[in-house]
Amino acid sequence: MNHERIYLSGFGNYFESEALPGTLPIGRNSPQKPAFGLYAEQLSGAAFTAPGAENLRSWFYRILPSVKHGPYTPLPGKSLATAPAAAAVTPPDQMRWDPLPYPKQPTDFISGLTTFCVNGDVHSQTGSGVHFYAATAAMTDTAMVNADGDFLIVPQEGALTIRTEFGVIDAAPCEVVVIPRGMKFQVLLQSNRARGYVCENYGAHFQLPYRGPIGANGLANNRDFLTPSAAYEDKKTAYTLVRKFLGKLFTCDLDHSPFDVVGWHGNYVPYKYDLRRFNTVNTVSFDHPDPSIFTVLTSPTTRPGTANVDFVIFPPRWQVAEDTFRPPYYHSNTMSEFMGLIHGTYDAKAGTGFTPGSSSLHNCMMPHGPDADAFASASQASLKPVKMDDTLAFMFESFMPWETTAAALASPARQKDYLSCWQGLQSAFNPRQT
Repeated sequence: MNHERIYLSGFGNYFESEALPGTLPIGRNSPQKPAFGLYAEQLSGAAFTAPGAENLRSWFYRILPSVKHGPYTPLPGKSLATAPAAAAVTPPDQMRWDPLPYPKQPTDFISGLTTFCVNGDVHSQTGSGVHFYAATAAMTDTAMVNADGDFLIVPQEGALTIRTEFGVIDAAPCEVVVIPRGMKFQVLLQSNRARGYVCENYGAHFQLPYRGPIGANGLANNRDFLTPSAAYEDKKTAYTLVRKFLGKLFTCDLDHSPFDVVGWHGNYVPYKYDLRRFNTVNTVSFDHPDPSIFTVLTSPTTRPGTANVDFVIFPPRWQVAEDTFRPPYYHSNTMSEFMGLIHGTYDAKAGTGFTPGSSSLHNCMMPHGPDADAFASASQASLKPVKMDDTLAFMFESFMPWETTAAALASPARQKDYLSCWQGLQSAFNPRQT
């Protein structure tokens, strides 16, 4: 599939694409009469007066403007929550869940979304939410637009075709897609089912992290982010548009396809990234660097170095550290960590409880680290260079604790015995041994 390239930061991050040559006006955004009888429409992802590098907007040239729709009505019965959520007591425990089962009835992406935890307040555009999706059907003649936040979609099983106003994006496991707030999209399945994770970001839009002493290269490189080429539908057909607004879902009727953008230009766009292109940085001497070296995208706050939410991965990599306990060390920190596993095994969880599709939550100041089997193995391992190949885990990390939903706490997938993975740790203290 053809994609236009997108650079997420720095000079030169403005792009254009047209499915029909001659669509885009030259030297103006909203001419009196756009080409081919189209309508000009702007989508803003920032305040009009935001500084230049932060001023996000795109211009659409579409067959019908977005204002042409019926009235919205509430869509009840969905297990989708937004902060601040209804009260559910979040226990100060480490928690872990098995992969969610697939629904037995045909279920599309929207109906298959279940919220596990949230933080912040969507009204003040701070915080984030973590959802799972398990889908067995396409969004046929249905589209969604999220006015609350950006969707970072992390497929774990099954490839997706995501139609957007900007064009079509294909995404398979080991790839991620970001649909910024306000953009209409539709999720189709490339097989009979698909499952994965979604981080909903209410705060500042995702961007590349500051590399600091790492320098200009490494981690996720600008050139590897892709946004779709223009592709439009000119269909007079009944469509349902689902809008997420202030934590609730509403629907309205359309008499045409919402994916009718013939050309666009701007810097507020959906995009995809192949996690296998991440340029991993690691120690080549001793000690275990902090997991921040694996940050792919960050939603910053006004506090330098403190993220509203980070997207961090643990990809295949060489381990070469000398005189070092190589898996993640035991720790408690101010950030709250929600982890998932896309494929393979995670080196800190050698047991059977953290399989692909599983997840765990370690909230602010909750101690966590390797299970007893992983500790025993890593403490005795030969410290020759080792290539970690079959692994891809990730973490959503936030400066705010996550509140778990009632659905997460009551889920049959919740592992009530998660704490048992550390109960085998024994004291080996010997004051006469150095």
